[in-house]
Amino acid sequence: MKKIYIIRHCEAEGQPSESQLTDKGFKQAIEVSDFFSEIKIDRIISSPYKRAIQSIQPLSKRLNVEIEINRQLTERVLSTKNLSDWLEKLQLTFEDIDLKFEGGESSKEATQRIVEVVEEVFNCEYENTIMVTHGNLMSLLLKYYNENFGFDD
Repeated sequence: MKKIYIIRHCEAEGQPSESQLTDKGFKQAIEVSDFFSEIKIDRIISSPYKRAIQSIQPLSKRLNVEIEINRQLTERVLSTKNLSDWLEKLQLTFEDIDLKFEGGESSKEATQRIVEVVEEVFNCEYENTIMVTHGNLMSLLLKYYNENFGFDD
């Protein structure tokens, strides 16, 4: 039976793609490596964001498994405008999956991206895969497979 482990990146300094992990985040990355050290991992796929790659690098080095970069795992852009009420807007996109804000991506579009990666993983030859992504995208994936998973979860 194939297994996919979905990991949200460790604690980071900010939201931009080049934001790196905090000191706590680097410690968390070591903990991730320790957790998976006895689990057979065949493949690691990561968002290209620095914080995602840094989160899985210790394990990648430990297992000698290359990190594959996949742009479909990048964080979802809610809007290209600065939204002071972004949390409320984000919640609305969980209730209306087609809702889209200026320059942003709907929940439906973002879900399709990550589901495509999951389906590719299920159809590949590898048995155990780690995917490193971002919180909002991971939440949408969980909602896709469990419709009872909501914003508060």
